[in-house]
Amino acid sequence: MSRLLTAVVGYPDFDPFVFSIPGAVFAGAAAEQHFRLITVTGDGGPISSGALTLHPDGDLSLADAADLVIVPGWHDLDERPSPALVSALIRAHERGAWVAGLCYGAYPLAYAGLLDGRAASTHWMAEEDFRRRFPKALLNANSLYAEQDRVVTSAGVGAGVDCCLFLVRQFCGIRTANRLARAIVMPPYREGGQAQYIERSADSARTDDRLRPVLDHMLAHLDGELGLDALAKLAGMSRRSFTRHFARAAGMPCGAWLTVQRLRAGCELLESTDLSIEEIAEKIGFHSSGLFRQHFARMYQVSPTAWRRSFQGDRAAEAGTRQAAVRKTPRPDRP
Repeated sequence: MSRLLTAVVGYPDFDPFVFSIPGAVFAGAAAEQHFRLITVTGDGGPISSGALTLHPDGDLSLADAADLVIVPGWHDLDERPSPALVSALIRAHERGAWVAGLCYGAYPLAYAGLLDGRAASTHWMAEEDFRRRFPKALLNANSLYAEQDRVVTSAGVGAGVDCCLFLVRQFCGIRTANRLARAIVMPPYREGGQAQYIERSADSARTDDRLRPVLDHMLAHLDGELGLDALAKLAGMSRRSFTRHFARAAGMPCGAWLTVQRLRAGCELLESTDLSIEEIAEKIGFHSSGLFRQHFARMYQVSPTAWRRSFQGDRAAEAGTRQAAVRKTPRPDRP
């Protein structure tokens, strides 16, 4: 079987971490029988990033024979790719090759027009900027990676690995992708999306002097009954005025804001305590573990248990083992 030629595009001031991802997936010992990895730059000359210097295999003309062209990150979101790079990316896609942009590497693809009308993903920190610059792209801010019509983009740095393993599945099948994932000690497929890593803030309303005491009260009593009538009275407004004023200041209805705050508090408890899901649900005001799980999965695309496992690691596993041991320990007979 002939090996698939994969061209990685280098650029000045490249991010070494993102740039290393294609090599980790496509150039390791477990992948070398399936892929041949080359690096290319605009003129074929070396590029530097800090103390690191990359000597490429050649210029962009080498990408004309590639089955897959990857742009791993991008050094300046305001800088358009060179006409030569735009032309190389478009030529690659038009002749049937796959084109991928990892993390901010979605930007060169978008500048080239390859994401117009197509699904896209990029790092969540660039969501607003990306939407403003490329309104024709169909950005999914939660997805770890997105693919449509052989154009693939991924979210943050770690999601670049997910994206590359996805590409391995497309070219070589699930078994090969699973074997490569084991070789680099990564899950072959991660559940959930980028939402679980986004730093969410719903605090814009705190700058409103009339709402600040209401918000402070809500945050201090997340486990309490926080009805609109009582909150409106605390703000010195009618229920109708309070509802309208809150939505305008916070950018969302009062109930939605409260749900976000409860879920944020739940995340902190999942990360820093060994409280059960039921105990956390009670502490943050859901009063039902089922309701807590439902809202949590809707916002973060993972379960509370999966969140704890991701952010506590070994501590979560040890806690689960302790709880299981307690459940299995027989109770002594009462006198």
